[in-house]
Amino acid sequence: MPKLGMEPIRKAALVKATITEIGRAGSLDVTVSQIAKRAGVSSALAHHYFGSKEQIFLAAMRHILTLYGAEVRGALAAADGPHGRLKAVVRASFAASSFRREVIGAWLNFYVLSQTQAEAKRLLSIYQARLQSNLVHDLRPLVGARAADVARGVGAMIDGVYIREALKRGAPDGTAAADLVLGYLERELEGRE
Repeated sequence: MPKLGMEPIRKAALVKATITEIGRAGSLDVTVSQIAKRAGVSSALAHHYFGSKEQIFLAAMRHILTLYGAEVRGALAAADGPHGRLKAVVRASFAASSFRREVIGAWLNFYVLSQTQAEAKRLLSIYQARLQSNLVHDLRPLVGARAADVARGVGAMIDGVYIREALKRGAPDGTAAADLVLGYLERELEGRE
């Protein structure tokens, strides 16, 4: 009989191992056996908890999205005014918890999986809608009717920086990434081309 309380611990270990293995491989071309081995559990137990590799990966993305959401909420709580809140959202997008090599790899594969898997597409749509909503809310007092367009541009910049980061060598630099997006945002706020 399993010990009470072990399931959440093992599931968390499998989620962490999934993120690590996908980051290592740079693709979803990892096996449940590899994930389970890294987590220190059997592949049968991984299947028991999640059902399939796709479900383990979706659980990992939910975890990443939960951490990202907490990062954004914390940054917004400490921000002052619409301009400060916009900067906070951008900086939170590249915080250390979200901008590690293995998390970047998971995001890139999440985009790919969302093209063919309905639940991944739903999760990606929720993330994009929340990002758009946060940005539009604080852009509206600064740029008026252009808020939705500017928000789409900032969102595209964030996603684009993640894709470029996944393709480059070396350690991710969240500060430089955030500064790149913030430069775009400042130009948009000034109304420059």
